[in-house]
Parts: sequence; structure tokens; C-alpha cells
Amino acid sequence: YLFVYDLMQFCGHSWIFTNMIIRFMTFGKDSLADTFYSIGLVMRLCQLLSVLEILHILIGIDKSRFLPRFLQITERIIVLFVVINSQEEVQGKYVVCVLFFLWNLLDVVRYTYNMLARMGIYYLPLTWLNFSLCIPLYPLSVLAKGFAICVSLPYFESFGTYSIKLPFPFTFSIYFPYVLKMYLLVLFTGMYFVIQNLFHERMAHLGTGNIKNKRS
Repeated sequence: YLFVYDLMQFCGHSWIFTNMIIRFMTFGKDSLADTFYSIGLVMRLCQLLSVLEILHILIGIDKSRFLPRFLQITERIIVLFVVINSQEEVQGKYVVCVLFFLWNLLDVVRYTYNMLARMGIYYLPLTWLNFSLCIPLYPLSVLAKGFAICVSLPYFESFGTYSIKLPFPFTFSIYFPYVLKMYLLVLFTGMYFVIQNLFHERMAHLGTGNIKNKRS
């Protein structure tokens, strides 16, 4: 089951990644503005499917740590569905292309490694890439998420999307731009825990003893 899941994710993210590269090589900078329109549907399907990874950890078939993986998945879900998908004006920004490129580059490597690992196959260069590439790219993706949220704030303020004001006799209202600003703090605070876990995983898999075992 886990191999099939990883295979499905690999196919989805590989299609997105290849599509982005081909479009950029063909149309240049003009391809960046309509990235969301060309690959957004597949991207949303892949991210929705990734919610299953939280379930995998909860039922014990995946031994990853819960909090870092939960943070990574919820960050993507919130930014993709709440911020980007709800504001058409944001969808054409270059930051969306950058964000999708970082996500898919990481996921193509990760799901390739996972598929081979399910079969007991370990290639040292791929193992090194899987546990090293994420350390510089994940903080970059967090910065891109934060920038996407900042870019979206004027549109949420103008259109009042997700802002709620209850009628009398209730005196309760939610101004969604404030929620997003508070979420920025959560986003960058959570980055600390995720990066800490990434270094822990890298040490566990690329320690001297583990490298020797996998070579043998």
C-alpha cells in the first residue's frame, strides 16, 4: 500500500515538475504567470492526497515524527487552498511558480527515495540528496509561503474573503487578514521544529555507521 501511495505521488509531482520545466523552456517568463492555471488541479490533488501521510503516522505504518510532518502538510494545505486558490489575483504571481517548483523538486526526490526504500534498495547519492536537499530548500519554501501570504493580504482586505461579522445581538467578528498575520508567526515558529527534525533525520540516515551498512 505504501509503495502504491508513493508511486502515485511520484507520478503526480513528476508530471508537475516536468510540465513546469518544459513550459519555461518553451515560453520563458511568460509561462510563470499562468503556472497555477496549467498545473493547479494536479497540485491540489497531490496535496490533498498527502493528508493521508498524517493518518499513516497515527496508525503506525509510517515511523516518521508526527509534529514536523503535520506542520509541513498543513502549511501547504493552508497556503495552497486558503491563500492561493481563493484569490485569483494571487494565482498569477511569480511567487506561486517559485513555491510550486520548490515543493515538487523536494517531493520528486522524496517519493523516489521512499519507493526504492520500500523495496530495500538504497542508493547512497539518492539517500544523500533526499536528506540534504530539504535542509536549504525547506526554509526557502517557508519564505516563499510567507511572501505569498503577504502578497495576498491586500486582496483579502479589499474583498473581505473569509472575514466574518455576526449580526446583532452578537458582537463577534473575524477579520481574516489578522488571522493570516498571526499565522505568519506560526509558520516561522514551526520552521524551527521542522528544520530540527530534518537535521535529526539526516544524522540518523547519513551517519558514518549507516553509510557503511548501506554500502555493504
